[in-house]
Amino acid sequence: MARLRQYARREAARERCELCSAAIADEHEHLYVPADRQLICACSPCAILFGHREGTKYRRVPRDATHLTRLRLSDLQWEAFGLPIALAFFQFSSHAGRMVAVYPSPAGATESAVPLDSWSDFVADNPNLGNLEPDVEALLVNRIGAKRDYFRVGIDRCFRMAGLLRLHWRGMSGGDKVWTEIDSFFADLKAKKN
Repeated sequence: MARLRQYARREAARERCELCSAAIADEHEHLYVPADRQLICACSPCAILFGHREGTKYRRVPRDATHLTRLRLSDLQWEAFGLPIALAFFQFSSHAGRMVAVYPSPAGATESAVPLDSWSDFVADNPNLGNLEPDVEALLVNRIGAKRDYFRVGIDRCFRMAGLLRLHWRGMSGGDKVWTEIDSFFADLKAKKN
């Protein structure tokens, strides 16, 4: 009986698809609800079924991660975005009807409008970013210190990074642990890239 109880507790602790309640693995699909600006966990069948139908309220989040080693972003272009931190992601928000930058903070993810002319100039230098999938795909930028890492990723990874910063931030500067976690996140992303 004790073994059955252990199995039942373990099974209950597993994550579930928010659409059909099927058990899902730690690495699973996500759907985005633009109207609510919310990510939901999904099993693969639900992600396929609901994520690409015309007129559906759900958008399937891409699972690819592409390290953009040839991306061109000068310090002057970065400054034109007007962000207070050198860590952010850029996505086209259909809800806002424009490109937005989202940066992590101890209080959570903070959204900022991206000046249209600054983004247009940047995309002119990097035409492969002109076709980011609205709402669900983003340019993730890490320019902390000497780092210059750029990735094209699904927004679920961006919000995971923002969550790590919020979870581990201590004091005024964040503390060593938060930056170790952020470095580890980007190292993992490089290892999983396509």
